[in-house]
Formats: sequence, C-alpha cells, structure tokens
Amino acid sequence: MTTAPPALQTGQKGEIHGPQLSGNRHWPGPGAPASGPTIVALAAAAVVAAIAVPVDRPGIGWLITAIAGTAALIVARAVPGKQAVPVLVERAPDNGTRDRFAWAAATIVLLGVGTFRAAGWLFVLCLLVGTVTAAISLSAGRSLRALAVAYALVPIAAVRGLPWISHGLSRLRSSRTGSPVRIIGTAVVSIVLLGVFGALFASADAAFARVFAAAAPDLRGDVLVRWIFLGGITFVVLTAAAFLRAAPPVAGKLDHTEGRKVGWMEWAVPLGLLVLLFGAFVAIQLTVLFGGVRYVVETEGLTYAQYARSGFWQLCAVTVLTLVVLAGAARWAPRRTPADRVLLRTVLGSLAALTLVIVASALHRMNVYTDTYGLTRLRLLVACCEAWFGLVLTMVLIAGIRIRAAWLPRVAIATGVLALIGLAVANPDRLIAESAVDRYQRTQLIDLGYLSSLSPDAVPALMELPRSSPRACLLWKLGETLPEDDGWRSWNLGLVNARDALAADPVARPTICY
Repeated sequence: MTTAPPALQTGQKGEIHGPQLSGNRHWPGPGAPASGPTIVALAAAAVVAAIAVPVDRPGIGWLITAIAGTAALIVARAVPGKQAVPVLVERAPDNGTRDRFAWAAATIVLLGVGTFRAAGWLFVLCLLVGTVTAAISLSAGRSLRALAVAYALVPIAAVRGLPWISHGLSRLRSSRTGSPVRIIGTAVVSIVLLGVFGALFASADAAFARVFAAAAPDLRGDVLVRWIFLGGITFVVLTAAAFLRAAPPVAGKLDHTEGRKVGWMEWAVPLGLLVLLFGAFVAIQLTVLFGGVRYVVETEGLTYAQYARSGFWQLCAVTVLTLVVLAGAARWAPRRTPADRVLLRTVLGSLAALTLVIVASALHRMNVYTDTYGLTRLRLLVACCEAWFGLVLTMVLIAGIRIRAAWLPRVAIATGVLALIGLAVANPDRLIAESAVDRYQRTQLIDLGYLSSLSPDAVPALMELPRSSPRACLLWKLGETLPEDDGWRSWNLGLVNARDALAADPVARPTICY
C-alpha cells in the first residue's frame, strides 16, 4: 500500500522524518494548500489596503488596513486548508504563546497612531515598531534570537507562501462552489448593483450624494497604478504572515538562552574590574549631583547646561553597552554550583545597580539641558529611550533573583512598545511647542526655524504665544505647510484640530518674518 509523503501527513509544526516536499525539518510548512476562505480573506484585505492607505501621510486608512489584515489572518487561522490525503500522523496544534493576541492588538494600536497624531516622524517610528510586534505575534519562540529569526524569516515566508496560495487556487478551480470564475462573477455583480443603486440614491438626495462622492473611488490611471502596487504588496505581506501563522518554524535551540560556559576567572575578573570603574564614576557623579551648579562652575569652568550636554550621549552609550555585557555574561557564565550563582548575582547585580545610577545621571543632565535650551524631538526621544533602558535594567535585577528569565525578552520589548504608545498619547510635538512657549515667556527666546518644522499637532499649543511675539510668522508658516485634504483615507485628528484652531483665530500673512 502506498502512503502519502510525511510532509502531507501533518499540517502542524514539528520534526517530520522522511522525504520533504518543501522546507526542512525545522520548518516543514503547512501540510495542505491554503483554503478558499483564506485566499478570499487575504485578497479582500489587500483590496482594502489599496483603497484606504494614504501612502504619503498618516491617516485613518492605516488603522482600517490594520484591522482588515488582522481579520484576514484570523480567518486564515480559523479555516485552514484540508489535507489532500488522510492524516496518518497527528501532531499537537501550535497555539503559539498566550500573548499572541496582545501583540496583534499592539500592532493595530501602533498603526492607529496615524489616526490621531499628524507627526510624520512619530508615525514612521510606530510603523517600524509595528512590524516588530506583528512578527512577534506570529512567532512561536521566546528568546531574543528566536524573535529576531522570526522577523528575518518574513521575506522567506512570502516566497514560500505564494506557491501555497497557488496550490489553494488550483484546488478552488476544481471546486464547483469556489471556482475563480464564480468568485469574479460575484464581485462584478456586487459592484454593478452598488454602482447603479448608489448613483440613483445620490441623484435623489444631496446629502447622500456628498457621502457617495467621498466614498466613491477615483479611477484615474495613476490611482489605479497605486492601487495595484499597494494591493500587491499587502497581499504578499499578508500571505507571508498567514504562512508563518499556519506553520511557524520550530524554535528548537534558538530558545536556549545558555551557551558554552567559561571559567569564573574569564568573566568574573573583567566584569569585577568594570564594577570598580563604574563605582568610581558613580561616586564622582553623586558629588556633582549634590554639589549642584556652583560645584560644576568652580571645578570645570563650564555652565551646568554645558556640562550636562557634554556627557549625555556618552552615558547613553554606556547604558546600551552595559546591557550587551549583561546579556553575554548571563549566557556564558557558569551557574552549576551555589558559589557560581552567588558570584553571578553579586557581579551582575552590582553592575546593573550602578548602571541605574548612571541612567539617573543621564536623565538629570538631559533635564537640565532642556530647561536651558528647550525641548526637541531628538532630546525627547533619547530621554525616553534612556528611561526605558533603566526599566530594562530593573527587570534584569529582578531576573537575577532566580537567574532564569525566559520572560525577559518579550517583557522588555513589551515595555518599549508601551512606552512608544505612551509617547504618542502624550503628543510629543505639542509637548515641544508647550515647552517653547514656556521658555519664551521666561527668556523671550524662541527658535522660529525649528518650531516651524513641527507637525500640525503643535498648532494649538503655539496659539498660546503672546500676540506681541513672532506668533503670526510662526502660525502663518505652519498654516502654509498644512497638507491638502486627501479624502476620508487621510483623516487625522491632529490635522483637524490644527485647522479648527487656525480657523477660530485666523492669522494674516505678516509683512516681515525673521
């Protein structure tokens, strides 16, 4: 009796022995072609993205696309393809980690930032971090290496996913209910009916006509090219995600957080000396912090703000490098005996605790510097990153209690994602504008060039500038740079608030602007 190849005998992850149709033993891939509902859902989400995404700006279309893509992946997971032959070997289904849905929700929230904030730099940052949270939601691994590999495998999943979709289409052709001709026919009939009756309703009512005109797609040639490009890219990306979700690669050794062990002298002596160096630096920093401005001026010959600026970036680099050193020591330091574990806790704990003091010093320096020179996007973002590093170091200290921290990579990334979402909620460009208004009221100094480069999010705060200030020049420049209305897909709350503020208190073009 002839048996089916092992790759077709299971649709679940796991090591499969024998010849493979595709992939390898660590990533055999799905054992069945994509189902009809999967193909339809992915195609529908691609159409939504093509119509909704405003390519050159934030807008509600990004949120709509994220929701449509998530719904398509849920359908793909809920309605998997059927095996071409009876399954002879059953594998336990891969349900992933319990926080999978939380990562997916975080992805939607990050792409939804473009609905409420007009700052392009903030939305791009959220979009990039959203790709990381999306990859984590598809990954079955827990270690940092496993998460990085899952992120890197997305292009490979796209290449392997296209034949998976193609085999599913081939099966649809042989199905009477799922024939592509029937699907296309259904779509054409639906479009014709909606177009005819929508046009009749629009001619019968002016209010409905405005809504219908806003919702009706633009069929110009350049718009169609954009649709095809966006739809194609979205379909390929969602195919890769569905393929990874249907059969993620086996994490295997990637989830092992311990490497080849070294002797205690090879790690404890260098790190012990590093602890002494950190201790000496922290002692001097405490003298500076308690001595204040007078101590710095008398001993260094610098203003306190200049002193703060001179060392902030170096302290940030120290924090990042310390995290790398701690990760390496945790991987290679031995921990078999009680003495090994005590030594590990003492050295790494001391290094992490001293680095926390350095983080506090860096944040104090940045606070002094911004009080003197004002807040900018870079200063705000780097200060937030430094605070996040401090939180990660605190988690490292907590993990050192049991010297096991399989939870640490995901929790560290989760706190970073929450920090970014919190920054978006705080409205950074508005915070910068409010800081500039406060500084102008105290010092009569203002950076018109920088403030005029802020996004529309800053307009309501800048309206609070005194009328005797360069307020008119600044608001006029910002008003001139407001993007034109691009329909419902680019609707943005920050842009709406800026237009409303300028409409409520119009600013005429100044005769002279400095």
